[in-house]
Amino acid sequence: MHGAIYLVMKTEGELHNRIRRWINPAIIAFILCYVIFTLATLLYVPHITAAIKQEPWFFVVVVLAVLAIANIPRAVTHGRDFQAFLSSGAAMVCLMALFGIGMYPNLLYSQPQPENSLNLINAASSQKTLGIMLVIALIGLPSCWPTA
Repeated sequence: MHGAIYLVMKTEGELHNRIRRWINPAIIAFILCYVIFTLATLLYVPHITAAIKQEPWFFVVVVLAVLAIANIPRAVTHGRDFQAFLSSGAAMVCLMALFGIGMYPNLLYSQPQPENSLNLINAASSQKTLGIMLVIALIGLPSCWPTA
């Protein structure tokens, strides 16, 4: 859907008309996938919804995602392709933010034993490792610069 909207903005003539016909079926498919995955998340991944329930202001991101998704077909119908593209991008950003909010502080969630989840604390490198990697990066960085 996002790609089709982008291509409609960047093409003309017969190709533009053919791609414009792809947008509505892509929007329908996107909304169906969104609804199915939202329901699956609510049913099978309770820790994500628990994080949103803990902080009520996270619900603002949910509302922004729904508004952005609802604006896509409206903007396409009125021929505002750039607005539809921005709404599609905003919807993706909001959905990724919701995923990050729901997973925080876990990076990988362990189903059988949640205490064994990989999180920000136990996944971080030590100060010594970070220092060594900084030195290696500084040594290798000049070789990446273009020469005259």
